[in-house]
Amino acid sequence: MPLPKSPRGCPMDALLRLLMGPWTTYILWVLRNNGPTRFGELKRQVGGISAKVLTSRLRLLESAGVLSRHYEPTIPPQVTYGLTERGLELGGVLERLSAIALAWEAKDSTAKAA
Repeated sequence: MPLPKSPRGCPMDALLRLLMGPWTTYILWVLRNNGPTRFGELKRQVGGISAKVLTSRLRLLESAGVLSRHYEPTIPPQVTYGLTERGLELGGVLERLSAIALAWEAKDSTAKAA
């Protein structure tokens, strides 16, 4: 599936619109670090997100081909989400963002201590 349409017609704009939605990068980060994860566990890992917003973000990411959804018709039903090949391509970007976040956190805590 394609990325959401960009009003500017720019592929970078479309990708950034997808990634910059609320909770999106955090959801991707959790799935990248934990591998395929059931909905309930994903909700616990992404603390503070509502089930409605999580469902919305997961559907959007699935429609963009970034996530896969595996449904097991058990009682209760088991739904597991994982990164697709397209989602795994974002790993380097997420790693780099993590490194920057950790560096900035270290600088900020050093500045507060001074």
